[in-house]
Amino acid sequence: PLQVRQEALQTLCFAPPSDILNSESWPNLRKHLTMSLSDPDATFSEKILRFYAKTFSSSPFNMTREVYTSLARHLELYFLSGEYSLRISAGLDVSNADINRLLKKVRLLNEYQKEAPSSWIRHPEKHMEEVVESTLSLLSVKHEPNHPASADFLSPVYFLALLDIKAVWFKKWTHAYYSRAVVLRLLEKKYKSLVNAAVQQCLDYFEFCKAAVNKNSRVNGFSQQHCGDMQNFSYTGPELQYVYFVHSLCLLGRLLIYKQGRNLFPVQLKNKKDNVSITDLLVLFTQLIYYSPSYPKTVFAAHTDNYSPASLVTDILQVFCDQTGCAAECLYTDAVIDALLHPIQSLLSGTEVCINCLETTLIDIADILARIAAVEDGLSVLLYGENEKTIKDDSSTAVHVIVQFTKKLLHDDISLLSGSEILPVVKGAFIFVCRQMYRTCEGLRVLIPYGLHESIGEAWKKTSLLSERVPTPVSGADSTSSISLESKNILLWEETLLDALLNFSATPKGLFLLHTTGAMNDCVNFMFSSLSKKLQTNEYEEFGNRVIVTQMATTPTGAVALQSSGFIKALVTELWALLECGKDDLRITQPKSTPVDPIDQSCQKSFLSLINLLTYPAVFELLSKQDIPNKPMYSLREVPTDIIDIIDRLIILNSEAKIHSLFSYEQSHIFGLR
Repeated sequence: PLQVRQEALQTLCFAPPSDILNSESWPNLRKHLTMSLSDPDATFSEKILRFYAKTFSSSPFNMTREVYTSLARHLELYFLSGEYSLRISAGLDVSNADINRLLKKVRLLNEYQKEAPSSWIRHPEKHMEEVVESTLSLLSVKHEPNHPASADFLSPVYFLALLDIKAVWFKKWTHAYYSRAVVLRLLEKKYKSLVNAAVQQCLDYFEFCKAAVNKNSRVNGFSQQHCGDMQNFSYTGPELQYVYFVHSLCLLGRLLIYKQGRNLFPVQLKNKKDNVSITDLLVLFTQLIYYSPSYPKTVFAAHTDNYSPASLVTDILQVFCDQTGCAAECLYTDAVIDALLHPIQSLLSGTEVCINCLETTLIDIADILARIAAVEDGLSVLLYGENEKTIKDDSSTAVHVIVQFTKKLLHDDISLLSGSEILPVVKGAFIFVCRQMYRTCEGLRVLIPYGLHESIGEAWKKTSLLSERVPTPVSGADSTSSISLESKNILLWEETLLDALLNFSATPKGLFLLHTTGAMNDCVNFMFSSLSKKLQTNEYEEFGNRVIVTQMATTPTGAVALQSSGFIKALVTELWALLECGKDDLRITQPKSTPVDPIDQSCQKSFLSLINLLTYPAVFELLSKQDIPNKPMYSLREVPTDIIDIIDRLIILNSEAKIHSLFSYEQSHIFGLR
C-alpha cells in the first residue's frame, strides 16, 4: 500500500545515509529503491529522488557510486521499456510533468558526474569504473537498427545534452590521466558506438548547412531563435538535433586532444562506404566555420556563452594549436590547411562565395592560421606543404594564398568586403598571420618576392595623412565629443600598420626592408610610446621588443632612431634610478654581501638592455663625434641622459668630483666597468 511505502521512506530519510549504505540490507534496499523511482505516484517518486540527492551530497564516493549506478540503471531500463515512446520529430515539451521528472533525474545524474572526479582518485579504480561504465551504458541506449523508429528515437544522450550542452562532464572525466585512461579504454572496447554517433551527428549537421548554403539561403539555427525567447519551454525536432550536435562537437573536440582518443579513429559509419579519419573530421570542423550560421562579430560581445558552430569550432581548433602532439597530427596536414584557405581562394579567384558573416569567418580563420604559423612545424607546413622541406611551386603553397589575399585587402581589391565596418579588423588579422611568418628568417625569405612591406608601407602613408587631420584630444573634455569613433579607428589602424612594419626588424634582412619604407623613425617612436604606456604586459611581447631593439642597434639609422625617440634617454634614466637611488619600497631582510655583487639583481635587466644596445655601429654613430664632459663639479641631482654620460659618470672616474657624486660608488663603478 502507498501509505506503508511512504512511512518506510520517511523512516529511511530520517536515518543517516552512511548507516543505510553500510547496512546488511542495502543490496536488497537498493533494488527496491531503483524500482520505486518508476512509481506511478509522482509525489512518492519525487521523495525517492530527494533521498538520492541527499545521499549524493552527504556521503563519500565509495558509497554514492552505488546510488549513482542505481539511478543510471533505472534510467537505462526506463528508456528500453515499452513505456517510453518519445520521438525526436515530435519535439520535447519540458513543461510536461513526466518529462520534467525525467529531466530532474538526468540532471541529478549530471551534477554527480561533474562532482565525482574531485574525489574518485582517493578510491579504488574499480569504483570509478563502475560509475563510468554505468554512464556509458546508459548513453549507448538506442533502438535496434531494424526497429522502424530507430532513427527517430529520442535517446538519453539528448537529455544529457539539454542539461550539459558543452559536455562539461566529459571534459572533467578526461582531465586527469587516472580517469581518462578508464573512459577511453571503455570507449574503445565496448562503447565506440558513442563516438560513431557523435561523428555521425556532426556529419548530418554539416550536410544540412551545406545544402542550405547551396540554395543561397541562410541557415537559421535554433541558437539564434532562442536568444530572445527566454520563456520557451518546448524544443522542436531540429532544435533537439542542434543541441545534440553541439554536445557531440564539444565531446569530439575534447577526445581528439589525447593520443588515446585519437587512437579511436578512423571510425566506420553505417551510411558511409569509407572510414572517417581524423583528417576527415578536422576538414569537416573547418568547413563548419564558413558553412554554418554565425553571428556578426559585433554581436559576440553581447553573448558571453555563444553556441554558434563557428565559435565552438574556432575554440576547439585554438586548443588544438596549443597542444604540440595534437596539432601535428590533426592540423598540420595539406587537407586541413586547404580547408582553412577555401574561402580565401574563392575570394581571390572571384568565384561566388555563399558564406554566412564573411568578415567573422575570415577573422576566425586568420586566428587559426596565425597560431599555426607561430610554431616552427606549423610554419613549415604553411611555407612548404605537409611532406616537403624544399620549396615547390609557389602558387600551390599556403603562404602564397595568404600573402596575395593580404595584399589585396591592403589595396581594397576585394569587392565583397568593400564598405564593411570591420574591414580594418580583417586586414589586421591577416597582417598578423604574415607577421608570424616574416618575423623568422625562413618565412621572410619566402615572403620577400611579394613586396608585402611595400604594401603595408603604402597603407601606412595613406593612413598617416588621414590621422594628421584627427584633432588632438582635449584634457577634461568628453572623449566622445573631442574625438569621433571614426577618428579613433583611423589612429588604431595606423598603430596596427606601424606595429606590422616594426616587426620586420626582427631579422637583419627585414630591418633593411623596413628602412626602405621610410617608416623607421615612426616605428621606433611607436615602440617607445607603447613601452612607456606599458602596453606590452606579457613576457613574450617584452622579449620580442628586446630582440627588435637589438636588431635596430646594429645599423646606424636604427641607432639614431632609438636616440631621437627618447628610448635611450629613458633606458639610461631608469638604469640610474635603479643603480643610484634603489627602490624605496625594498625591504632589507639581510645586509648586502661583502664584497659587492658584480651586478645587483635589480639592475640586471637594464644592464642586458644596455649591452644589447651598444653594438659597434650604434657606438660609432652615437659617440664618435662627442667628447667626455669631465665637469669640475656634479650635482647629486644631476641624472645622466645619454650613453656618453654613463661613460663619464660610471666608467672613467678620473676626478674626485665624479667619485663624490655617486651614492653607491663601488657598485656603480663595478657596474660601469663590466
